[in-house]
Amino acid sequence: MNFIIKIIKLGVSSDIMRSSLQKNDEKRARTIFLVVFYFCATTMFLITFYSLYVSIEEYLSTGKVVIGEVLVNTEFPFPGLAKLITYLMIVTVVGWYCVTKLGADKVNTISESLKSIFQLIVLAIMVISLYEFIYNFVIWNSFITVDAINGIIRLDDINVPYPNANTPWNPVFATKMSLSALLISAHGFYIISRHKSQEKIV
Repeated sequence: MNFIIKIIKLGVSSDIMRSSLQKNDEKRARTIFLVVFYFCATTMFLITFYSLYVSIEEYLSTGKVVIGEVLVNTEFPFPGLAKLITYLMIVTVVGWYCVTKLGADKVNTISESLKSIFQLIVLAIMVISLYEFIYNFVIWNSFITVDAINGIIRLDDINVPYPNANTPWNPVFATKMSLSALLISAHGFYIISRHKSQEKIV
């Protein structure tokens, strides 16, 4: 009888230990996501602040600014490495993923009607982002093709003077940021849809 009690106690203690280890592991994972999120948020703020400062300074001195050009032309931390637009695209997507991992459970507390509204809004953003990504990508490739036919290699130093000639936009910047918006909105739509389907099963 004592032997059976010892086995039961051992099983209970092992379950408690397993549960404790799992909680500690979840806590460590949450800390990692939190640290990465703050890093991404800080990086986004610094890049945005720098690009706005340079763009405003350029506009005040010349009366013209190419939207996104400073992010496409600035390489960090030294020439030949990645451009600021690439860093911004990466930290935007990774930061969003961290947010969803940290607050995914909050979706369960939202009412069904509010979830449906959010789902429709995110779907609309996803469609717009998809269109903008394809549109800007095609324009970017068209410029590269025309330049290649004329014997010019110009991949990043391109701008489209439309709809305002004083504020043209860089298609490289537009393509990468619309891709980022597409990935984020598609993931957001998936998360909301998944929670809705799980509730139906329950």
